[in-house]
Amino acid sequence: MSAVLGKLETQAFAYIQMRGKPAVVSEEISGALSLTAVQTRELLSRLARRNLIARVRRGLYLVPPRIPPGGRWSPSEFMALETLLADRDGRHQMCGPSAFHRYGWDDQVPNRVYAYNNRLSGERRIGSATLTLIKVSDDRLGGVESFTAPDGATAVYSSRARSLIDAVYDWSRFGSLPRAYGWIRDELGQGKIDGDDLVNAAVRFGNTGTRRRIGALLEREGLNPAILEKLEGELPATSALIPWCPTHPKRGTVDRRWGVVFNE
Repeated sequence: MSAVLGKLETQAFAYIQMRGKPAVVSEEISGALSLTAVQTRELLSRLARRNLIARVRRGLYLVPPRIPPGGRWSPSEFMALETLLADRDGRHQMCGPSAFHRYGWDDQVPNRVYAYNNRLSGERRIGSATLTLIKVSDDRLGGVESFTAPDGATAVYSSRARSLIDAVYDWSRFGSLPRAYGWIRDELGQGKIDGDDLVNAAVRFGNTGTRRRIGALLEREGLNPAILEKLEGELPATSALIPWCPTHPKRGTVDRRWGVVFNE
């Protein structure tokens, strides 16, 4: 059933359709329809409560290109995330479970979007899209691939190599170890990534623990020694040992080169 709209709502959608842009600010509606600030706020709030438009923040809304035929609408997670961060001149990339599912490593469809960004942290809900925002420094953003979604939004994901490094680096947040070791072996075996890409991502985006675990794994997989030396050269001298699986007791065979206890 189509949505039944009042006069003001109809005028608002006529304006929205005419301008052909996915986001609108309240001041623009106020000027176009000659409404007071209070009238505009009430109008947009009514439309948002009916799920005809989606509130990004106070005064900023995402709008459909036409009145939704079923009377309800929600932006894609790509549009929601892009608009939220663009409003703050921020950068973002989808990561963690969102990327793990995209690349086929995890069959479970995440019920939220995970995104590294340089502006916001915490949870946000825009329409039906639930966003888990992880604020990081600018130098931890990068190593991405992107595509244009059907609604015109740019979907930005951490690349395969970057996502595998994140699965080791951010294991406590994503619950991704020891599963990530199997993902890395499979990706290398199928030729979807190469050792150079993985080592470069580890050097750029990993910490010391990540590099040591990646080095131990790649040596086990028989990676080119020259590539391993590049990774080893990034490590500080230390005699401290770290566990291969951080959630397991630290008992097992010791790899002295990488300082890793294989506690599988």
